[in-house]
Amino acid sequence: MPHRRRLHASPYLLLALTAFFWSLNWVTGRGMAGHVSPLVLAWLRWLVALATMIPFAWTEIRANWPIVRRHWRSIAWLGLWGMGVQNAFTYIGLQYTTATNGVILNSCIPVMIVVLAWLIYRETITRVQALGVAISLAGILAILTRGNFSALAQLSLNKGDFIVLTGMAFWAAYTVFLRHKPPGLPPLAMLTCCGLVGFVLLTPLAAAEVAFFGGHVELTPGTVAAIVYVGTFPSFVAYILWNRGVAEVGPQVAGIFMHLMPAFGVVLAWLFLGERLYLFHWIGIALILAGIALTTRGERRAIPEPIPE
Repeated sequence: MPHRRRLHASPYLLLALTAFFWSLNWVTGRGMAGHVSPLVLAWLRWLVALATMIPFAWTEIRANWPIVRRHWRSIAWLGLWGMGVQNAFTYIGLQYTTATNGVILNSCIPVMIVVLAWLIYRETITRVQALGVAISLAGILAILTRGNFSALAQLSLNKGDFIVLTGMAFWAAYTVFLRHKPPGLPPLAMLTCCGLVGFVLLTPLAAAEVAFFGGHVELTPGTVAAIVYVGTFPSFVAYILWNRGVAEVGPQVAGIFMHLMPAFGVVLAWLFLGERLYLFHWIGIALILAGIALTTRGERRAIPEPIPE
């Protein structure tokens, strides 16, 4: 019989799809403002995600239960930084800022990853990668300042922007800490266990929001569809693609693909929320894409060991 080659998608394609799914999550989260309270939305997101994942992951979790039990602290640590609470910051911030601002500020993550990797593990990046980061950041600044870089000195963040940035710091830490994933634990089993950690952390927060801060859910076809979406593609499919991409190209190169989110996000926000798209947006997007091209070209040979399958 002829040798059958295993299909292998480009890690860059996987990371680009991840950016698209997460960009639409920002637009969905902003669209739900006033219809579903933020902590309840984050809780429902992981409820749906776990209901989707557990049927596929249960066999893997049972088969690898000794690993889960032995490394539960590492799993809890990753779940703390990457799931649940990080999503809560996103949805709370979107109560006070636009989806366009959210996805733009989201592109601070690559810089945060580089800084955290240097602070914690003393990692370095190549000169070409550094140039790619700088060009991508120039694109972000072009959007933040509306094409007027002199306005940067007067730039101030509203409450929503600050909350969003806090959530981005959590995600950057999750990406850096992925190297501590328990060895031998399949990606889907790890994701499900971390998602359960996030769900447990969110449960008392969502309950307190409902009990004391007017938390609510408007059950309409639109809100139900939105909850199903955020619980499947951004929470399940995208995390699998992200973890695979990080394993193959490393956290610093993977982090640069977060710069695609403004490119996707501003267009999606314009299409679905009526947020305006200006010339400086297009200039920023062009710079962002140029930065990604340089960063992937400057990828270092030494990358973290791949996540076991």
